[in-house]
Amino acid sequence: MSRTDLIADTFTVIRNALMAKKENVDVPASKITTAIIKILKEEQYIDNFKLMEDKKQGILRIYLKYRGARPAIRNIKRISRPGLRTYVRNDKIPIVLRGHGIAIMSTPKGVVTNKAARELGVGGEVLGYVW
Repeated sequence: MSRTDLIADTFTVIRNALMAKKENVDVPASKITTAIIKILKEEQYIDNFKLMEDKKQGILRIYLKYRGARPAIRNIKRISRPGLRTYVRNDKIPIVLRGHGIAIMSTPKGVVTNKAARELGVGGEVLGYVW
């Protein structure tokens, strides 16, 4: 697995685990992936997560959430990537699936959802969409 885009790798691991109906999945930890996973927990897309220490950077164990037989995350998509960064101003913050999904953004105020960025009045880099 490439380690040039840790966010895309994390999204792919989560997507594949959901298709395989896994209960939990492990991904390498970083500050930005931890912030993204916290947002997924706050928005109730995952059950829980736990940071496990190792001799390196740490591992995030993510406990996936299902509603009946269907996963809570129907799709998780990387938008801004290392080859093509996507930035938006505060008046152009995207609305995902007519408000049923969330956009995860990296702003000067931290990693937040599109709703929080709109309330804070800040723009930033659009990291991904989740619905």
